[in-house]
Amino acid sequence: MRSTSLRNDQAGDRASDGSRMGKQSTRRKPEPVLVPADEPLTRRAVLGATIGNILEFYDFGTYSFFAIQIGQAFFPASDPFASLMLSLATFGAGFVTRPIGAIVLGSYSDRAGRQPAMTASFVLMSAAILVLALTPSYGTIGAAAPLLVIVARLVQGFALGGEVGPTTAYLLEAAPAEGRGLAVSFQPASQQIAATAGALVGEILSLAMTSEALNVYGWRIALLLGAATLPFGLWLRNSLPETLHRPELPTLVIQTVGKSPTACRTMRLGFVILASCTIITYVTGYMTTYALSTLHVSAPLAFGTTLVSNTVGIAAALLGGWLADRAGRRHIMIWPQIAALLMTYPVFFWISESRSALALLGGLGALTLIGTIPYSAFYVSMAEGLPKNIRGGAFAIIYAFAIAIFGGTAQPVVTWLIYLTGSALAPAWYMLVASTAALCAMLMMPETAPLKINSAVNKQSPP
Repeated sequence: MRSTSLRNDQAGDRASDGSRMGKQSTRRKPEPVLVPADEPLTRRAVLGATIGNILEFYDFGTYSFFAIQIGQAFFPASDPFASLMLSLATFGAGFVTRPIGAIVLGSYSDRAGRQPAMTASFVLMSAAILVLALTPSYGTIGAAAPLLVIVARLVQGFALGGEVGPTTAYLLEAAPAEGRGLAVSFQPASQQIAATAGALVGEILSLAMTSEALNVYGWRIALLLGAATLPFGLWLRNSLPETLHRPELPTLVIQTVGKSPTACRTMRLGFVILASCTIITYVTGYMTTYALSTLHVSAPLAFGTTLVSNTVGIAAALLGGWLADRAGRRHIMIWPQIAALLMTYPVFFWISESRSALALLGGLGALTLIGTIPYSAFYVSMAEGLPKNIRGGAFAIIYAFAIAIFGGTAQPVVTWLIYLTGSALAPAWYMLVASTAALCAMLMMPETAPLKINSAVNKQSPP
């Protein structure tokens, strides 16, 4: 009897406590629900994913910096324009296999894990860069030289197609909810670091070597410098912990499963924005060739233009991610994009008219600073808007198709437009169209920042 009474009293106490808790929960506004910060994992994730990304994008992008020299080595022609176009077309061949790599390695990352997919991508890129750097010139082995270069570029494209999606998913999943923007911003920042490293190497080689030596073997040195760091990058990738099956504690970001209408809408908008980002990135990366072949400035100034622009881009990418964690994704996408859109034509007009170091370095640097910020916010917004079970593959596929269609054609299109019109403002026209399309898509993107969504929930909840 006494034990029965005691159990009844305890049950009553629990019921009373539950009732009080229920009443308290209806009176109090919900608190932010955040994923606890795992600082060691976050640091390792950023280090491993970023360094691997840097090495891969350095190897892939260095080709564009030395497009003229590579064209002369593998695609000799009586007309310098024809040689350059053949070289740029081969650069574009690397984009053909990007969607295939995205489908294969991206979906593999959603099944087997992010780490094995990123490691496989890195191994393939390592093999391709060695082939590209060590292939003899057309004058030595004839038609076999351009064939080997094209094969190497196809393998590079496949590897890089499966790199961005798994890496972005990995950075998002390894970061605390309140720091996702900054963590994911290391993805675009690492691409800028790679481009900066390539431009820096080009600047040093152009100052230290004669034009003849740079044309004959200087570009090979640039490629081999990247290849020398491949063992370190492979070791880093192999040591990364897996995040695919790491529990994600509830956040206030609604995650759907599979390709729901919400996820499909995010993917469509993401394709438009990534296409724009691709055009702007590759037109900006084309500035070294543009400065040499169109503006006819000195080689040190041409490489210095890309170096300054990409250095500014690194800071801008990280700043965009940091701001997105504090002000929300949409604000940091939209307002800087409007500013960049208004700046594009005046900056290029200044560059084409003056052809001075101040215009090239200062004008393009300022445009890069403003224009890079919105895309960092977009990266994390899109990754948050995709369900975890398709995040790596979906991001990779959308990115790869945008790159394949618009990245692989950006530099040949700009070169053709300049040749057709005779106007040095052709790059600005192409960038204006791309920026306008991106702004329209950004205006339709939903807010995905956990703290911003929580604030909206608090306002709607009863007092």
